[in-house]
Amino acid sequence: MYNQSEILKQFGRNVKAERIRKGYSQETLSEKMGVNREYISRIERGIQNMSLAKITSLANYLETDIQSLLKF
Repeated sequence: MYNQSEILKQFGRNVKAERIRKGYSQETLSEKMGVNREYISRIERGIQNMSLAKITSLANYLETDIQSLLKF
């Protein structure tokens, strides 16, 4: 079975790794996405759940494929 908490944490680690690889700060990414920096922080810490539509947008802003964000 899948553990939702662990999936959110791994997703957050994947997002953070891609963000850092692109050289973006949380502030830069949040500005690009039109969201609050705290929202990005909560995602990276595995606290915030995202819709598939937001994940698609996030992948586009990070210029990466969705699969790299959804590696578990």
